[in-house]
Amino acid sequence: MTYQKILHYVQSQGFFSEHGNVLIAVSGGVDSMNLLHFLHIHQKELGIVIAIAHINHKQRPESDNEEAYLKKWAFDHQVAFYSQSFTGKFSEKTARDFRYAFFKRIMEEQNISALVTAHHAEDQAETVFLRLLRGARLRHLGGMKEVQSFGKGELIRPFLTFDKSQLPSVFHFEDDSNQETTFLRNRIRNTYFPQLKEENPQFSKQLLSLGKETDFLLEAFQQLTANLDCRDCQVFHSQKPAVQYFLLQDYLSQFSDLNLSKAQFEEVLHILRTKDHYNHLLKNGYYITKTKERFTISKISPETDSHENEKMLEYGNIVSFGQYRFSFRDQDSQGIPLFSQSPLLLRHRRPGDRIQLGNYSKKLRRLFIDDKIPPQERQNALIAEQDGEIVAICLSGRTYLRKEFKDGIMKGKLCIQKVKEG
Repeated sequence: MTYQKILHYVQSQGFFSEHGNVLIAVSGGVDSMNLLHFLHIHQKELGIVIAIAHINHKQRPESDNEEAYLKKWAFDHQVAFYSQSFTGKFSEKTARDFRYAFFKRIMEEQNISALVTAHHAEDQAETVFLRLLRGARLRHLGGMKEVQSFGKGELIRPFLTFDKSQLPSVFHFEDDSNQETTFLRNRIRNTYFPQLKEENPQFSKQLLSLGKETDFLLEAFQQLTANLDCRDCQVFHSQKPAVQYFLLQDYLSQFSDLNLSKAQFEEVLHILRTKDHYNHLLKNGYYITKTKERFTISKISPETDSHENEKMLEYGNIVSFGQYRFSFRDQDSQGIPLFSQSPLLLRHRRPGDRIQLGNYSKKLRRLFIDDKIPPQERQNALIAEQDGEIVAICLSGRTYLRKEFKDGIMKGKLCIQKVKEG
């Protein structure tokens, strides 16, 4: 097959209608070299300007020669060329993460809105099988998308519906490591698929069909439930358990970096079904907050850049910190009794903070959960610390105080006043 059929398909799908500058991920293998030649030949018809991005993985003696060839090809054809050598401990995942971080950086630096990769139908079938093998959820069996968001632009896979056998023969480099059985994807491609195709010659096509049908099913579910506000607890509880299950999955899919495990997902589902009030950290900075009426999941980002990190309050002085004014005075003043005249450190909350409450201490995290303090407000807690111990916590218009478990001689008092806004 010539590139003309692919060109007609790409134009009919409008893959590049919103893009002028595109970055092509080129390894030097037959797939990516086909992609490079295709996009280079048809730049004018597609209305694009191409650039090449290449990662030298430094895993084979030929790697430097391949990079040099691509660099010369780009120079001869007046195409921008960007490359970087892989660093770190090599694995399939680390190499992939390294590549895509590099691609994203180049796109941002060079104002390029699209990354293009050479994934084809056989790659898609392998991806579906790999995810099935690893126990992925149904929604992830749909495989790769032809177009998806990436960085501030899009990742486009124009070959995804075409078989590798349909691509022309072009000059490329052979990577002997593709035959090794060290990596799972190689075993799938070179061992498992050939054996399974002996049982069913259409095995790859059946996997692609499974992925497509999965996409259709999820799309249908989304359309049928589009008018349901799943965060409304009354609406959520009125649904059948199966509908609740997929409603929650749909809601969680918008948080790409949350990545709940199956066990964590089941725990959240149980909370929504059984708890009236709940505030808790999930993972990766995400909190779930639930009342009788509504639940939400949100990411709480540290605001240290917009806060003063800390201040020191000496005996006899007054310091403003956040929305509060702290004064450290003698024992005849009004305020919180202190049993030392050591300076007070005024700071923000830190992981692992504890406060003494008589004959026991409690972590601030547990204290706030027990008192149903919303996650957004917990981040704004201000701490007064003396001699390495927390003596007071200010947040949400309330003050938590250390409770002494033994007698002491009072040496001063801490007065805390909230500063009126405006």
